Amino acid sequence: MTHRNLTEATWRETRAAAADSIAVLPIGSQEQHAEHLPMGTDTMLADAVVSRALALLDERVAAGEDVPGLVRLPTLPYGHSPHHLFAAALTLSAPVLGLVLDELLDSLAACGYRRVLVVNGHGGNDEIMRLAVKRFALRADVTAAACSYWTLTDTGEPEADADGPDEGHAELVPGHAGWFETSLMLAAQPSLVRAERARHAPVEPPPLFDKPPYPGLTVERHGEWERVGGATDDAAGADAAHGERLLDRRARGLARAVLAFDAASRPPRMTLHPSHVRNRS
Repeated sequence: MTHRNLTEATWRETRAAAADSIAVLPIGSQEQHAEHLPMGTDTMLADAVVSRALALLDERVAAGEDVPGLVRLPTLPYGHSPHHLFAAALTLSAPVLGLVLDELLDSLAACGYRRVLVVNGHGGNDEIMRLAVKRFALRADVTAAACSYWTLTDTGEPEADADGPDEGHAELVPGHAGWFETSLMLAAQPSLVRAERARHAPVEPPPLFDKPPYPGLTVERHGEWERVGGATDDAAGADAAHGERLLDRRARGLARAVLAFDAASRPPRMTLHPSHVRNRS
């Protein structure tokens, strides 16, 4: 195996692994996901993508490939979700989530880790997570990276139209509590999906946070999440087969991202100039 679980390791094993390994910290949320998905959807999906990516990397190790050591941290199950309080959420404010990440990342540095990857499962965490990683690299001698799992695919290319419920519906990816997340949950945690409650009638006008009026704009309008009922699109067409493919692509994308991060962040190996090598002849 290329990875170990921090919770199951002793402190000596943790210290020994720190110097050469990449610490992987998944983060999620506890928030409403319409009528058919559980509160912990974002946490579960981050877990599922990370677990499958690590299994794929273990397969590479078994095949004799050079794969970095990985130490998986417990998933942080709380995130920044004030926009979901209209229904139900357990939320940390943006400053508090930033501080929690600061404390965890600083703890890793104190334990000897010099490379960290944060894998996010909730949209509300994204900007906070990326800022935390930037601050971390300014105050500590580390190389840190961050990603939200849905941005990764096995090819590194934008999501194809075929990944939507119908041709031409790539704009529904990833959405919230809609086709994308419901399909993933049907593949990862099918027993927790209340499929009979999945239908969600489209709301007009569409929410500006999901479909801004001009590309590149970030737009937020007061009360928008409550107006749309907590879901961005209809999940009635979700199915496990699509979810399995979506999950596999994200896991393979994360595995490729880990390998790329490793290649870019390994300490340079010392090489001697020929003039520094003693002639032993």
